[in-house]
Amino acid sequence: METRVSKSKNEKQTAFVVLFSAVTMVLEIVFGLFTHSMALLADGIHMGSHVLAIGLSWGAYVFVRRLQKRQIHTVDSEKILSLSAYTSGILLLVFALLILVEAVERFFTPSVEIQYTEAMIVAVIGMVVNVICAFVLHDHQDYNSRSAYLHVLADALTSLGAIFGLVCAMIWNIVWIDAAVALVCSLVIVRWARKLLWDTGKQLISKRDAEKV
Repeated sequence: METRVSKSKNEKQTAFVVLFSAVTMVLEIVFGLFTHSMALLADGIHMGSHVLAIGLSWGAYVFVRRLQKRQIHTVDSEKILSLSAYTSGILLLVFALLILVEAVERFFTPSVEIQYTEAMIVAVIGMVVNVICAFVLHDHQDYNSRSAYLHVLADALTSLGAIFGLVCAMIWNIVWIDAAVALVCSLVIVRWARKLLWDTGKQLISKRDAEKV
């Protein structure tokens, strides 16, 4: 027998962010192909990883709600949400390490030509989208929604850093500042990911120990 279980506030918020990000991703890829802009195309593809990570959080809420609907009480819903957050933390850490590697490589290849207009457009679009998503998710109530919030915050931070680096390169011709800002952003995101993994890991371990008692 199934009972009616309404969607939680966190599920609705993550659903909005996933759908909003997915629409932005499609628009960036379409316009990137139409205008032959590699910057828009690359950011659209990157937005896909963003949708995947937050989609994981959304999927966890949907799964828990369906278990509650079917009145299945043998599965710990909090453990499922914590496991989803832990997995999301790993993805966030991978994302940060990729930025770190790219930033280090850019230090050794500073002669790469930057398309300032396209890059600035993409950075501003990313900043606006992520600020809206961060506003929606800022009232996070568990580790799962917090992990989605951190993904959005990480993207917003990198967009802000990109804008700052581009302005410095355009006005003062300080090309290396772009890589330096990316390096700092990656280290900040690594710290966020490490904290998320530590907190969710402790919760998962404590629940496992409690089950053994």
